[in-house]
Amino acid sequence: MTINVPRPSALTSCASIDGDALGLTRIFDPDIQISQWRRPVDTLITRWLEAHLGVLGSGFRQTLSPGQTPDLHHWPAGPGREALADDLRLLADMLGELLDAPAIGLRMEIVRRAMCPRLHVDRVGVRMLCTYRGLGTEWVEDASVDRRFLGAASGGRPDEVSGLLRPGHRIESVPLFAVALLKGSLWQGNGGRGIVHRSPAVGEGPRVLVALDAGWPA
Repeated sequence: MTINVPRPSALTSCASIDGDALGLTRIFDPDIQISQWRRPVDTLITRWLEAHLGVLGSGFRQTLSPGQTPDLHHWPAGPGREALADDLRLLADMLGELLDAPAIGLRMEIVRRAMCPRLHVDRVGVRMLCTYRGLGTEWVEDASVDRRFLGAASGGRPDEVSGLLRPGHRIESVPLFAVALLKGSLWQGNGGRGIVHRSPAVGEGPRVLVALDAGWPA
């Protein structure tokens, strides 16, 4: 798979949103803190998830090499499971090629309560997220936040009243099945930045998402 720089279909002060996978490469732009590839929902996967939510447990973690398909044998067999495995392999391959990484850590989560309900910035270089069921990750434009109130500086107050969110802010969300690259504070030259985001409320039934991180030998 060869990735070239595309023209973004939507570009804001910190976000790039595209209907083509090539749009994910906008994450290399110094000003872009989140890039999204918005793609159709795969009904084969969604129907399989709905049929087997009760036996999926809390998810799993695996480390994948280039071209490796994750092992889902512990989950019920069927075309939907195979489609999910193929999609996870695709995402891992894309992240590995984008970052020239020899290994990808994959974390599949079956979430029954919000994991990170407060707005925050990840202490990573970049992370790939995709939600297969439920609401997608929420994020906020750079211009809409006052970073002085991130974390402990909020005094434990809710995001909406802590001073973190500026007047007129909008809480954005990554759509179902969209693939998002979220830049963190450890990206080279990105100190003091990184996309401000949080987990959404779970809503009806569990939320199913995957997080992928690049890995290199120590």
